[in-house]
Amino acid sequence: MAVQNNQEQELRKLSAELQLLEQTAQSLQQRINMMNAALTDLTYANMTLDGIKKEKNNAKLLVPIGGSSYIKVKLANVDTVIVGMGAGVSIEKTLPEAKTIVNERLTELQKTMNSASQQFSQIVDRINKGRKRLETIVSSARAGKQ
Repeated sequence: MAVQNNQEQELRKLSAELQLLEQTAQSLQQRINMMNAALTDLTYANMTLDGIKKEKNNAKLLVPIGGSSYIKVKLANVDTVIVGMGAGVSIEKTLPEAKTIVNERLTELQKTMNSASQQFSQIVDRINKGRKRLETIVSSARAGKQ
C-alpha cells in the first residue's frame, strides 16, 4: 500500500508539473512567433534602407499600404529617415544612423530569440522526460495490480 501511495503522489506531482511545463512551452512558442514577426519586419526595414541609399531625391517609389496595395510617392529626401523609438515617439535620423539602429535592434532581437528557443528546447526535453516517467509509473502500477 505504501508503494502505491508513493506512486500516486508522484503521479499527481508529475502531472501538475507537466501541465505547468506545457503552459510555459505554449507561452514561449507565442513569444517566439511574435519575435519572428518582428524579425521579418526589421529585416524588411533594413532591406528598404539599403534600397533607399541607391535612390536620388524625387525618385518615384511604390510604398506598401497593406492588403497588397501601394501608393506612388516621390522621395523627398534620401538623407534622413524617421525612426520609431518606442512609446509612440519617433525622431529624424540620418540614413546611416537609422541603419545602425535597425541593425542593433536586429542583433538584440536575434539574441533574445536564440535564448527563447533554447528555453523552449529545454522545456520540451523536460516534458518528454516527464512523460516517459509518467508512462513508467503507470506501467508499474498496472503490473502491480495484476
